[in-house]
Amino acid sequence: MKADERRQSRHAGRCRVRAGDLGDHGTRQRPAPNYAGGAFTRERRTQMARPYDPGPKLFVFAAGDGNDQHVSVGDPQEAYVAFSAFFRARESDTYTITDEAARQSLVLRPRRGVISRIKDADQPRSEHLQVDRGNRYLPSAMLFFENGYAALDHFGQWFSDLSDLDASPETRGGARAATFTTEAAAIEEVARIWAASGIVDPSDRYYVFFDSHDVDDDRAERAELLQLIEFLGLERVDAPAEAAGGEVWVRTDPRLAVECARWS
Repeated sequence: MKADERRQSRHAGRCRVRAGDLGDHGTRQRPAPNYAGGAFTRERRTQMARPYDPGPKLFVFAAGDGNDQHVSVGDPQEAYVAFSAFFRARESDTYTITDEAARQSLVLRPRRGVISRIKDADQPRSEHLQVDRGNRYLPSAMLFFENGYAALDHFGQWFSDLSDLDASPETRGGARAATFTTEAAAIEEVARIWAASGIVDPSDRYYVFFDSHDVDDDRAERAELLQLIEFLGLERVDAPAEAAGGEVWVRTDPRLAVECARWS
């Protein structure tokens, strides 16, 4: 059996969570339906259609070619459609979305593999995220259209210094893990990592992180996860022989079950 077929067979048999064992949260199936190149929950897809209040809202799209585009839109989905057309019609090093009223911006740098978010209001702040997959840019824009800077809090490993992204993935992951100093924050971060690419094994005894991913995928997040597992005292177990090389298996824990239910 080919590797892809083997993974599909494994995945088909372990994509549900029993509510009785892992909390009253029904079932979790992965992947969620895609929108704008990324997975969104049903709740998020419903929220995307809600009109801006007050509205309409004005955004400025720029790509460094002098042809900035000012758009007035009634809801986040309309904003996404406009930006998607802008993004796909140009070849640029940098694409910027600016919400001038909120004094916030999102900067996409596909050729460098970086997303930056900037907040100039009140306490100025900027953070940067290393991107290892091309389908991350438009989903980040969709989140920004939904709720600005704050909507991207859980999108990945943000760093305040752009030069931090030059470090190895393992160094970045370790540095990110070190920022979580309380159990509650660490559990929330572990659940975020799981929600992005994880499942629950059909035995309901294990959380599987980076399902069907190779060992060279998600290196920074894997390094972060391993350090957080140790910090929290979670029990990591050996993955089955047929598991993909990048998978991390963790025995279920009440703290993790409760938090993961929020992300399901």
